[in-house]
Amino acid sequence: MADRHDRNGRGDDVDAWLGERIDPLAPPPGTFDLIKRRARRRKYRRLAITATSAAFVVAAAVTVPQVVNLPVLSENPTSPPVAGAGHSGSMTPTVYGSAVPPSTAGSGESRLAPVPDNFRPTSVTFVSTRTGWVIGQASTPGHCFTNFCTSVARTNDAGRTWSGVHAPLTGAPDGATGVSQIRFLELDDGWAYGPGLYATHSGGATWEPVDTGGQRVTDLETVGQRVFALWATCTGTGSAYAGHCTSFTLYSAPGRGGSWTPVGPTTTGLARGSSGQAPALTLTGSRGYLLTAGGTLYAGPIDGSAAWQKAGSLPGACDTAGTATLIGTVDATDLLAACLSPGSNAAQTGKTEQKLVYSSSDGGASWVKLASAPAAGTATSLSASPSGSLLLATDHGIELLPKGTSTWQDAALAAPVPAGGFSYVGMTTSEQGIALPADPSAGAVWFSFDGGQTWKPSAVSS
Repeated sequence: MADRHDRNGRGDDVDAWLGERIDPLAPPPGTFDLIKRRARRRKYRRLAITATSAAFVVAAAVTVPQVVNLPVLSENPTSPPVAGAGHSGSMTPTVYGSAVPPSTAGSGESRLAPVPDNFRPTSVTFVSTRTGWVIGQASTPGHCFTNFCTSVARTNDAGRTWSGVHAPLTGAPDGATGVSQIRFLELDDGWAYGPGLYATHSGGATWEPVDTGGQRVTDLETVGQRVFALWATCTGTGSAYAGHCTSFTLYSAPGRGGSWTPVGPTTTGLARGSSGQAPALTLTGSRGYLLTAGGTLYAGPIDGSAAWQKAGSLPGACDTAGTATLIGTVDATDLLAACLSPGSNAAQTGKTEQKLVYSSSDGGASWVKLASAPAAGTATSLSASPSGSLLLATDHGIELLPKGTSTWQDAALAAPVPAGGFSYVGMTTSEQGIALPADPSAGAVWFSFDGGQTWKPSAVSS
């Protein structure tokens, strides 16, 4: 594999200087590391200015990873990812569990660390069509670095290969502690959350905890130059960290680091509501939306310039007892909502669910029924592609409604449906999509390169 010098076409002046013999007195401890980090950041900024842009996301769902327009730091893959691609045998979990040694796996290092054994991804985030991260638990508890098994892996070629990188020094969700979700705004700035909150501004080389005053972070998304998150007061125990929440407040902070502050009075102290469904956050390139448990929709600018205000309410069919809702966006004013009502659960029929999909072209002020999805299974994620196709992730698989048609079709899977189906599906371009199995033990991220019609798993392993 070419090193950074070969890929960029020229060396880094600072790195070259560091490689020469220097006889004067040694500088203060940490000086060389600081210079190297700054050199890498300058190199990333130059790439951001000169490299060809990648596609940016136009659709989001309740738990979507935010995808933004950024350059790619690796060569394009020659073929779609397949299960087990790049697997090279067993890894060393005691070294590459929660904390990879700082000198071996920073985002700017040319030397790649292996993915730890038994990686079980729980969240995925991409900043371009090829560069992304997954977070989850790996190896065996008690045999990880500092006994924390939280791990992060990164791909630079759309899942064709993966490498291990730093992870926050914490465990899986357990009441008020641990993390399970990950979002990156661009190559340097990222966050791990749910229920804790950690931030990196060094591409994952180091992670620092964010003080939330005892509140739990139940949702987080990034866009533009900012990060938004829902901080909640909850008493749920174990892995049910978002259970028994009494209030939610929308916070925001600058993407490159800074203080977290409430977005405004209208989105402060929101109640969970009688349905028990937590508020959900979704962002577009210019406008953000927050759906409350009672079906009220708040919206506002994503640049932090003003508080968010009430924008409308969901259709009446979405506000009935036992109905859950998935909210998605096509652009700043075009929205989607899937209203999910429990159906039968008889042994002979399997679990069913009424799935009514509505659309709004005025930012949520009014809605029209768009389609009814197949009743089989329960839906977990809603997405729309730039081409106008709709996708639903369910515990049975992935459903696709091509633009201009009224007939849903089962997406073709190159491997058996993972146990429990999929927890997330989203399209980064009209052709490329990403899906995450509901069962982390599947150890894979699924990709589509033909508009969501067919999907292949990429095993998160070295």
